[in-house]
Parts: sequence; structure tokens; C-alpha cells
Amino acid sequence: MEISFESPEFKEYLKGIVAEVLAQFVAENELKAKEISLIERLVRVEEELKALREIQMTQFEAIEKRFEAMEKANQQRFEALEKRLSFLQWFIGIGFIFLAFLITLFNFLAK
Repeated sequence: MEISFESPEFKEYLKGIVAEVLAQFVAENELKAKEISLIERLVRVEEELKALREIQMTQFEAIEKRFEAMEKANQQRFEALEKRLSFLQWFIGIGFIFLAFLITLFNFLAK
């Protein structure tokens, strides 16, 4: 039996085989394309997360510097307050001693 490449049966058979092979090839390549697009999306997400981490680190460093500056300012304020309270404590103590001396002097002179 001889096969004629020009026969309509052969052409239909060849179209069927080519269609099946082509459909299978397209299906496999669609899966590969989906995998590649997913991988590309994952890479973009990882890069974005890395960029966000870097932004957060710079923000944390700025916040840390701000807290250090606030701590220094508060330390200076507390030192100034401590000096004022120390002065006030000495002033009150000297005032009580002076009043005690005056009361004693008036009691001594009154007798």
C-alpha cells in the first residue's frame, strides 16, 4: 500500500497530528511561561521587601537619633532642676537656722 502525500486523508491525518503536537507544545510552554512569570513576580516582591527593610532601617536610625537628642535635652533639664532644688534646699536650711537663732536671741533678750 502506497501513501500519497497529496491525498486528502493524509492531509487530514497530518493536520490532526500537528494540531495535537502543537496543542501539547503550547500547553507545556504556557505552564513554563506561568512558572517564569511567577518567578519574576517573586523576585520583584523580594526586591520590594528588601527596599522596605532598608527604608525601615533608615527610619529606625532617625528615630534613635531623635531619642538620643531628647535624652540629652532631658538630662540637661534635670541637671538644671537638680541645681535649683539643691540651692533651694540650702536656702531653706539657712533660713531655718537663722529663724532659730532669732527666736533664741529674742528669748534670751526677753528674760
